[in-house]
Amino acid sequence: MTTPPKGDFISIPLSDEGRTVAFGWDSKTEGSCKAYGAAGLLHVPTRLNISWQGDDVLKVESAAGAQTRLLRFSPRAASSARSLQGFSVAEWEPLGVAGAGRAGGGPPPRALKVTTTNLAEGWLRKNGVPYSDQTTLVEHWDRVAFPNGDVWLTVSQYVSDPKYLTGDYTTSQHFKREPDGSKFKSVACRDL
Repeated sequence: MTTPPKGDFISIPLSDEGRTVAFGWDSKTEGSCKAYGAAGLLHVPTRLNISWQGDDVLKVESAAGAQTRLLRFSPRAASSARSLQGFSVAEWEPLGVAGAGRAGGGPPPRALKVTTTNLAEGWLRKNGVPYSDQTTLVEHWDRVAFPNGDVWLTVSQYVSDPKYLTGDYTTSQHFKREPDGSKFKSVACRDL
């Protein structure tokens, strides 16, 4: 992926303070781990490895930046230390009306809602477009299976940041399920 040029933040509702920070980006920081925080991670082309870590934590590993997110279904209090991946609380949500559009009715399919707080400051894009430590990230993870056997994961993200954004920054990313993990190869980011 090519890093966007300095000042390329079209479609991101940056505040004046956010623009100042974005224009201050230095290309020498290319590869910084700030680009791989929870609010920007899925914007970087990557593969994901998703598995259960115990009964109530979904572990999401990203090849890009070698990052790991823990999505907690039985949350305890967040630690006071902020981090790039923050503290994520997950819950299942029903999709639509029970039995709608499915032969035989049954329970409705479910989507995963994830709310992430306690984030360290990071970047929405690899070119230094910032989000602050006041950011809240809400995501909806939807798995869709198609008749041809393909399975896709769509992650819709809503980034709220009262410091660097004038409104929510909304995006969605799509990931196709692969038959195995043979193509998953982590590449670490750089702490600068």
